[in-house]
Amino acid sequence: MLAPLTFDPQAAARDRILNTAQRLFYQQGIRATGIDKVIAEAGVTKVTFYRHFPAKNALIVAFLQQRHQRWMTAFRTALAQQPALVDALPAALQSWFSEADFRGCAFINSAAELGDTLPEASALILEHKREMAAAIAQQLTTAQQRTVGQIVLLVEGAIVQVQLGEAAEQIIAALHDALTTLLKTGA
Repeated sequence: MLAPLTFDPQAAARDRILNTAQRLFYQQGIRATGIDKVIAEAGVTKVTFYRHFPAKNALIVAFLQQRHQRWMTAFRTALAQQPALVDALPAALQSWFSEADFRGCAFINSAAELGDTLPEASALILEHKREMAAAIAQQLTTAQQRTVGQIVLLVEGAIVQVQLGEAAEQIIAALHDALTTLLKTGA
């Protein structure tokens, strides 16, 4: 679902830093990834890094902003591939779960790591979840709108279950069945 970020050594320093942070924060975690590692892998100096990001918190916020834009664009595109949400949503998630670097939801992971220590990040995480719910709601009939909260819970649960090692195919099948039932009763 998400187009992979590529590392371009000729890209602007800010882009190299941010793309490196995208990869490292998502794969290794925000707290486990030190600034020195980002600097080394981005191929920039400390002065260059701090010129673009005065503190790690600024990089974390930029990471979440960029991840949100990339993920929401891919999610909306994936949902638009099929006319019915009952098919589109499981297909979108299956595509994402199949990615070689899948490590769950960057926003759930960030919320767990950061707690309420960085209010700007907390606000971005909430906004991401609200926008995901709105994208789902756009795929529903007026009568089905009341099921949005339940659908979001199903999606979040599916993401966590696959991140914890459950078979994606089984989780997707269960999600499809739950959506079928929910949307029939919510119609």
